[in-house]
Amino acid sequence: ALLCSSAAAVVLLKWLGRRQIQQKMEEARRTRDLALERMEKAAHRFRQENPGTQTAHVLSLTMVELVEKLKEGSLTPESVLYSYMGKVKALEVTREVNCVIDFIHGCEDQLQKLKKQKEKGLLYGIPISIKDHINCKGHVSSGGMVKFLGQVKEEDSVIVQVLKSQGAIPFVKTNIPQTMINYDCSNLIFGQTLNPLNHQKSPGGSSGGEGALIAGGGSILGIGSDVAGSIRLPSSFCGLCGLKPTGDRISSSPSACSDRTFVLAVTGMLGPMARDVDSLALCMKALLCEEMFRLDPTVPPIPFDEEVYTSSKPLRIGYYEGDGYFQPLPSMKRAIQQTRKLLQDAGHTLVPFAPPKIDYMVDELFTRGIFSDGAAHLVDCFKGDIVDPNLKSQFNTYRLPALVKRILAIILKPIVSVWTSLLSAKNLWDQHGAVADYRTEFIAKWRNLRLDVILCPALGPAFNHGYAGKLFAATSYTNLYNVLNFPAGVVPVTMVTRADEEELKHYRGHYGDPWDKRLKEAAEGAVGLPVAVQCVALPWQEELCLRFMKEVETLAH
Repeated sequence: ALLCSSAAAVVLLKWLGRRQIQQKMEEARRTRDLALERMEKAAHRFRQENPGTQTAHVLSLTMVELVEKLKEGSLTPESVLYSYMGKVKALEVTREVNCVIDFIHGCEDQLQKLKKQKEKGLLYGIPISIKDHINCKGHVSSGGMVKFLGQVKEEDSVIVQVLKSQGAIPFVKTNIPQTMINYDCSNLIFGQTLNPLNHQKSPGGSSGGEGALIAGGGSILGIGSDVAGSIRLPSSFCGLCGLKPTGDRISSSPSACSDRTFVLAVTGMLGPMARDVDSLALCMKALLCEEMFRLDPTVPPIPFDEEVYTSSKPLRIGYYEGDGYFQPLPSMKRAIQQTRKLLQDAGHTLVPFAPPKIDYMVDELFTRGIFSDGAAHLVDCFKGDIVDPNLKSQFNTYRLPALVKRILAIILKPIVSVWTSLLSAKNLWDQHGAVADYRTEFIAKWRNLRLDVILCPALGPAFNHGYAGKLFAATSYTNLYNVLNFPAGVVPVTMVTRADEEELKHYRGHYGDPWDKRLKEAAEGAVGLPVAVQCVALPWQEELCLRFMKEVETLAH
């Protein structure tokens, strides 16, 4: 009887705990719905008071065109902001793809302050969307987790302060995957975000809400973050341009969430996402200003070098079609081949390049580096929370005892070589030293070939739902440049063809193992979806990276 009573008490406590979590989630969803309703009413009120506003015209302009018209006064900040607010609701972007989780209601007050400013910043009147975990005063940075709900931020992060000082108007926050350690875009609080180009596909992640909103036309510029490809992957999946800068080129202070969800020895950073490269360049130029250097003295005071970005000097470009870890999908390989030819025909020099020791980089440097504590802290973060189904495959691996991981790694290697990397690093000092040695080796190879930049694949096209969490190691194409801390960006250059889809049927990968099979399944049914390439430069050379991206964009389109 005692045992039965104890068991019943445990079951009851678990049920009560789960019910409490669900109630917090429901409250967060109600708060979101009220915020979106408030945004809809504000946009509707503006349309009634200003019936002559040419919303379609405003939404058709590029960001550079929009900036010019705002500065010359032919468009007002109100007409632009409310056009985009209306777009988010009127054209059902967020109702269709579930990408917006909050309305930054202070944007209307900021709009009034903007009118009184004597100097117009570089982003004067530009509405901007912000990834969930980036702090905005008066709003929650949830990280897709219940434990952060209710923790309202008392101040804007530095990047938001700088954007506002340059005249930009942050107006919505966007969805992310739970913990952000997944390149899908789903959490149990706000649900699954869909790809606006194909609702059967993922928008990528972890900046997936940004990717979906911008691709759906609901935002013209967004700020995401990138630890393993979290800017570049959703940009690739949604047909956008995205830049991962060198770590500390842009401030990431204060910490995005009040409590870290994982321990990093890999560099993460914030960066812009937009529909074209010029928008990324303008955003970087605006951010790299005296206000950022003043607010965050840890950011090197290096202004944007316009001369490098606008240069037309021929480039010496290293390239590779596959990284040797995951065989590129047919459309990825074709995208590199076509872009390489376009660049050669334009007068650039193309040189074959192969990343050194890619297995070692992924298994030892990246995966050990991103979970330097063996994912112990991440597992602890789930106490008092429920794991999203799209994260369960990863999470179940992380919480296995270290001894079990070691045994399984020995038995299953090389099929599951990544398991060896999910062990706690015994010596973090050695880990950092190993990364530094690898970076030195990589740069030496780069220098020996006298390269300016590198052209390489971006993972894509967009995956079918549910596969990203089972293919974390497929981020090898992007996470390499987080380990190296090199600036890297993606540019869409082509679309998946029926010939690509037919060739995919014969895809076996390097090993023909379950992971290669999953990658093939993840990419099926993507005809017509965008395919991107990745452009890379050496650290602190964001302007050269953007210049190379612009060259690729111009030639491809």
